[in-house]
Amino acid sequence: QVQLVESGGGSVVPGGRLKLSCVAPGDTFTSACMGWFRQAPGKEREGVAAIYIVIGLTYYADFVKDRFTITQDNTKSAAVDIQMNDLKPEDSAMYYCAAAVGSSCGPTVWKMEQWYNTWGKGVQVTVST
Repeated sequence: QVQLVESGGGSVVPGGRLKLSCVAPGDTFTSACMGWFRQAPGKEREGVAAIYIVIGLTYYADFVKDRFTITQDNTKSAAVDIQMNDLKPEDSAMYYCAAAVGSSCGPTVWKMEQWYNTWGKGVQVTVST
């Protein structure tokens, strides 16, 4: 079974930057919608961004547009990064990587948890003074 491993979480001050990475060790799937979700305490999990790794098509939630960038790491198979700039306290959450292996992304489905069949365990991102 495919496993996803996230890295790069941490604590930053408002306005700071972090880069999260997600890799599927040992797996070489070449078609998937790979996404990042986040969940803050007391809130529902929400889609942050996604990329269809076959063609690099990306999707973003409105609240991260122009601040976050999702990219495929072409040095590895089935690996994506998300660069998070201008972080705000409200960005604090557990961030999860997810993959819909064998599926594409779409403007509606990319933010649906049930679209994805593989999840990582998450990394914590904290933005505070």
